[in-house]
Amino acid sequence: MATTLRIKNMVCPRCILVIRQELERMGLHPHSIELGTAIVDETVDDLLRQRIRHALEPLGFELLDNPRTQLAEQMKDAIIRRVHYTDEPPRDTLSDFLTGYFHRDYSTLSKLFSEVTGTTLEKFAIAQKIERAKELLTYNELTLNEIADRLGYSSAAYLSAQFKQVTGQTPGAFKENTAIRRKSLDAV
Repeated sequence: MATTLRIKNMVCPRCILVIRQELERMGLHPHSIELGTAIVDETVDDLLRQRIRHALEPLGFELLDNPRTQLAEQMKDAIIRRVHYTDEPPRDTLSDFLTGYFHRDYSTLSKLFSEVTGTTLEKFAIAQKIERAKELLTYNELTLNEIADRLGYSSAAYLSAQFKQVTGQTPGAFKENTAIRRKSLDAV
């Protein structure tokens, strides 16, 4: 019987690869792995769950057991995928996206997320969008208007204002200052 494992701090394709390698090293057979989730073909009892937990922690991952924490991590993963792994501008608001994705009332999702993480869904999404803007600015392939459009901002001015509010500098100053580095997604 397959078991679904919820894993915290999976933020990129490399994380998926590391999780796959570690599970296989333990003799498990991962059926599928996505951000925040690994499905193994085996039944995972408490002893095996502890072995997995101890194998993942030194790698910077955390096995989640609490359903509320699991849901908050799933929301983070959904936002990360929406912001970082698509080049299409969002077609709906964050609240509509999460409501449709999780089939739950947004106020319930928002309250749970705030209680579990200590920040709001909106602040988390903004932080992710600013990190994505930093990445796109670093590549120097798109104009600020194109970046604003890709991230769902109504204008480059609004992106610039939010960028400055979060980072303390304008997007132009960020591009010029090579000493400033982007944060890893799990640190956002």
